[in-house]
Amino acid sequence: MIRRKFISNLTLCSLAGFTPKGLLEATNLLEYKDVIIGHHSHRYKVDLNWGGLDSTQYPVNDCHEMVQDSKGRIVLLTNHVKNNVIIYNKEGQLEEVWGTEFPGAHGLTLSVEGGADFLYITDNERHEIIKTTIGGKVVQTFPVPNTKEYKEAGQYVPTETAIAENGDIYVADGYGLQYILHYNAMGELLNIFGGKGAGPEYFDNAHGICIDRRSGVETLLITARMRNQLKRFSMDGKLLEIIDLPGAYICRPVIHGDHVYLATIWSGDGQPNTGFISILDKNNQLISAPGGSTPIYQDGKLQSMFQTLKIFKHPHDVCIDDHENLYVAQWNAGKTYPIKLYRV
Repeated sequence: MIRRKFISNLTLCSLAGFTPKGLLEATNLLEYKDVIIGHHSHRYKVDLNWGGLDSTQYPVNDCHEMVQDSKGRIVLLTNHVKNNVIIYNKEGQLEEVWGTEFPGAHGLTLSVEGGADFLYITDNERHEIIKTTIGGKVVQTFPVPNTKEYKEAGQYVPTETAIAENGDIYVADGYGLQYILHYNAMGELLNIFGGKGAGPEYFDNAHGICIDRRSGVETLLITARMRNQLKRFSMDGKLLEIIDLPGAYICRPVIHGDHVYLATIWSGDGQPNTGFISILDKNNQLISAPGGSTPIYQDGKLQSMFQTLKIFKHPHDVCIDDHENLYVAQWNAGKTYPIKLYRV
């Protein structure tokens, strides 16, 4: 599903006349200065000024994804070709910028290989995955797959990658034909599974993917965004579990410790500029939703979530640092820089 169709579907999924009790909208985001958001063990103080730069020198369009490198720096990916990669320290001060050749910069994955940091950039306009050093040198490119499923480049619109312990690469074709492609480190295609369809093993917007190692065995957590679901697969593509998160269009899952963190857009609102963060515990139960409603389970089922504070505008990714602070990147949000949430 391409971006404009997602925005259209977001509008079509509105609940007529539905206004959640307790929805608060500030006329000025400064009204949210120092506000505490979240629930139970995971609550956060909002910093709306983190990472702000001179937009004439360091502009952003969509701030799609963020990771923390081995030096503790925060790496931001934007699809502005004046500076696709912006690297901050944790205080939000600029350290480095690079990249002018990624017009569709969308997915960002960090992999430590042989003691060195590498980035896997998913470019959905180039229809490629580009592996670079942390300083921006291109070392490998994964082009449009040469398979019977893909007859032309425009059918392949990848959104995210995940890297296994053995160096294998998994690509989610989230805006294309919805397949998950499995490569070895040399770039040889080993397997392809998923695809667009109605059955549980298929996808409707396979937007994000990550490796889940919490059980001691690697599995894949993959977003089925338009179905408000995470789907767990074995590394060879067998469906193992479906996690329902009603009310949430999930961008990508991020694992930190025993928890899963998700940037989510509120699927129950036809208006733009909505979203919240979702945090799952080791049992994949929602325990906190910063910017969203208090998690409620009835008869073992999570009740539909909704936005309660209009702090976020289309949150697209969340990065967790070594102090468990959160950094939220947003797309279609007025070319704004990331928001930092300090754990309290």
